[in-house]
Amino acid sequence: MSKINVGIIYGGKSTEHEVSIRSAKSVFEALNKEKYNVRLIHITKQGEWLLAADNDSVKTLDSTNSTKLTVAPSQGLVADSSPVQLDSVLPILHGTAGEDGTIQGLLELADIPYAGCGVRSSAVCMDKDMTKRLLELKSIKVAPSIVLNYYEKDGQTFEHAEDKLGLPMFIKPVNQGSSVGVSKVSDEKTFYEALDAAFSFDTKVMIETGIDGREIEVSVLGNEELHVSMPGEIVSQTDFYSYSSKYLDENGALLNIPAEMDRDTMEKIQQTARETFRALDCEGMARVDVFLTPDGEVIVNEVNTLPGFTSISMYPKLLEASGVPYSETLDRLIELSLERYERSERLKTDIS
Repeated sequence: MSKINVGIIYGGKSTEHEVSIRSAKSVFEALNKEKYNVRLIHITKQGEWLLAADNDSVKTLDSTNSTKLTVAPSQGLVADSSPVQLDSVLPILHGTAGEDGTIQGLLELADIPYAGCGVRSSAVCMDKDMTKRLLELKSIKVAPSIVLNYYEKDGQTFEHAEDKLGLPMFIKPVNQGSSVGVSKVSDEKTFYEALDAAFSFDTKVMIETGIDGREIEVSVLGNEELHVSMPGEIVSQTDFYSYSSKYLDENGALLNIPAEMDRDTMEKIQQTARETFRALDCEGMARVDVFLTPDGEVIVNEVNTLPGFTSISMYPKLLEASGVPYSETLDRLIELSLERYERSERLKTDIS
């Protein structure tokens, strides 16, 4: 049986460039080399696409001896005027220009199958405002919030936000991940500082009610048939689960897998994750993050369509604890990408 040609795209013009590199290393190490020919594609912070020259470059993620790549509509990736043979791509990119539908659209135009959510759901889930709007239409609970565009910033007062949302509040860029630019606000001074910080990362910012609840995460894997993991809990050891807590401070948070709860609560959270995945038209994979309040209410926080894939990331760890090992998760994601591609290829492109 011939090997499947799989590309791993990592890096990108994003605040989460370094996180993506860590995820890509873990993915490369976990892929079965007896089953896959792996090619690594590095997108630099300047947006340049590079193809690793050999296996040693892939193992170290060293771009020194790389070839420049171009993306050609309907032709795929091209290096030195020659097409790069890829059966599927794992876009291990986080944040803007990777998780927001842009890379998915580019791969669609290049006619390359790829793992994870499509253009529409990737864009919607990256935009926290649009995510909330669609979930509310399906009567799925979300935290109350105010959304500001950059031209509305000067008209927003602390008093109005406090009156509507109470304290504490969280201020975050609408289109960022990994808690980049997120601040916890408890007074007027930090409110305006937090607005400035969030607007430095995005032109649209969300002010959100602080929810008193446990932070629970669930991994979802599948297209038509969904595998929903057991819930895990993030127990932050700092004021909140910030970028530093996630990636820089090894003691910043505890990951409890499985989360301690009764079966009825677990099933309620899993069902909420399943309904959220469907409501947002997700495919392939997503991590659904919720709050579990003291009175048992489940409130959806965010949906991550390209979650972290490091060896300690919650998405693969939750699936592994639910019976799907890391390498098997990657196998399944590649299979799902080919399944979706074949399905889309059967659609008509003319009316004759």
